[in-house]
Order: sequence, then C-alpha cells, then structure tokens
Amino acid sequence: MSHSAHAGEDSPYVELDRDAWAALGQHTEQPLSELEIERVRGLGENLDIDEVQQVYLPLSRLLSLYVESAGRLHRQQEDFLERPTPPRTPFVIGLAGSVAVGKSTTARVLQQMLAHWPEHPKVALITTDGFLYPNAVLAQRGLLTRKGFPESYDRKALLKFVIDIKSGKDEVEAPTYSHLVYDVVPDEKVTIHRPDIVIIEGLNVLQPAGVRPDGRTGLAVSDFFDFSVYVDAAQGDIRGWYTDRFLRLRETAFQDPASYFAKYARLTHDEAVDEAGRIWDSINGPNLEQNVKPTRSRATLVLRKDRDHSVRYVRLRKL
Repeated sequence: MSHSAHAGEDSPYVELDRDAWAALGQHTEQPLSELEIERVRGLGENLDIDEVQQVYLPLSRLLSLYVESAGRLHRQQEDFLERPTPPRTPFVIGLAGSVAVGKSTTARVLQQMLAHWPEHPKVALITTDGFLYPNAVLAQRGLLTRKGFPESYDRKALLKFVIDIKSGKDEVEAPTYSHLVYDVVPDEKVTIHRPDIVIIEGLNVLQPAGVRPDGRTGLAVSDFFDFSVYVDAAQGDIRGWYTDRFLRLRETAFQDPASYFAKYARLTHDEAVDEAGRIWDSINGPNLEQNVKPTRSRATLVLRKDRDHSVRYVRLRKL
C-alpha cells in the first residue's frame, strides 16, 4: 500500500508514522506496569514498554476522547428529546485482523489501558470465538476445515449479543470457547454487567451484512460499533508469525494430552513447519485474502505492523 495513495489532503484518512503518532502521547502518563504488560502479552508477541507507550497510549487517549464525546452527544440528544437522561449504552469497539497478527494482544492492552482512565473504568472484552458453531455442528455441515470463515459463526447470535449491549440491557451473556479443546464450551457463559466500554475482537467483526435470498440486506455486527480498529501486516510476515506460534505451541500447549492438537506435539521441527504452512495455505491464508483483508477499509483506524511486530504507522479516518 502506498502511503500517498491513501492519506493526504485528498484522502478521507490521515496517516501518521510511528514517531508522529508516538509524539501524541508523550505528555500523558503511561498507566501500565511491566507486570501488567507481561500479563497481556501474547505468545511470541514483541510487546514492550516502548510499544505500549508509543502506540497504545495515544490510541487509548484517542478512544477515551471518542467515549467522552459520545457521552456528551447522548446527554444532548436526551435533552433534545425532552426525556429524563437514562444511562448511556456501552461504547462498543470492534477489533479485527488476521489469525496470528496480534489482535488478541492489542485487545487486552486496550482493555487494560482504557480501564485506567477514570471516565470509564469498566471495560469488557469479548472474543467472537465463542460464537463459532460447535465442532459437531461444523462437522455436520462440512465446515470443520473452514473454521474462522464467516459461515462458521452463529452470526444471528453474535448480532443479538451486540444489539442487547446497545439496547442498554443490565446483563448480557456470551458463550465461551476453549482453545485447549478447540471447541465452544457447552453451558458456559461469560456475563457482562453494564460496562462503560465493550471491545469485541474477532476475524470477521467488520464483515458487511450479507444479502438474503430475497435480495434484502440485513444488519451487520459492525453497524453497532462506535469505533473500529484493524490490525494489519504484510501477509508473508503474518504467515511467518503463524508458523513461529505453531512451533511454540508444539512445545507448550500441544503437549497437554487433553489438547485437540496433541497429535502435533509428536511432529519433528521440519514436519511442524510443513504442517503449519499447509494449514495456513489451505485455511487461514485464503480466509484472510477473501474475507478478512477486504474489511480493512471499513475500520476507523488501522494499525500497520512491521516484521518485528512493532507498529510502523497508523491510519485514521478523518472526521
């Protein structure tokens, strides 16, 4: 992507390189300790105090401004409608990007940082993995090898979840997912109670609404987002990160006999590299190319990563 083609006076985006972006947070105190950063760091993620200070601190401050302005607009709208002001519905942030690009770490860092701002201490994080159909259903529909593709999710349930949040319900439940057994956990829910902010993280959260058989278009989950972030990187780099992560999991989580992927623990290094490449080339790569990457332009903000996982530049939609 050429910078000039996407960001300039004649573009709907403003693009800032890392130094320009980092300068926006230099007068703001960094709220996370080294221990908190260690807790949110993903497997193999190159997340250090500098990355948090230079990239995520300005982003959390920008998001905080959006949340505050949404609160003001809410009060003004209720005054205009001449209604007593009810509590504002949670501010919803969608976070999208490829498998292995580091979006889960980004989501956890943002959750921690946003919760440090006194204006909105309750920040909930939900991943869309829990809205995948159970493996038994995927197998029945011939979709087990298309896990992560849009059709593998219960999109109606996910949409209902987001609508319930934006309706201001006191309690909203989401299903949970176990990466150990690689399946939705039956009868296990996570309940969120009137948070100030909800971060919804997943591959396909910026997907536009599908066209129904009768030609009508329904609602999309992203229709209810107040802000959205896309974590981006070169596809070759992401493929390398996926392989690296696979090799680390082979030595850690895959060693657990209860793991769905325990069979991979017995692979040699070269066999594991080949298997990771096969999975990427047959599932994750095509899903990124066909479904995930086309949603990048729908994001409010894009974080573009370099080969070492550090964010190189930020692209923000103009207001």
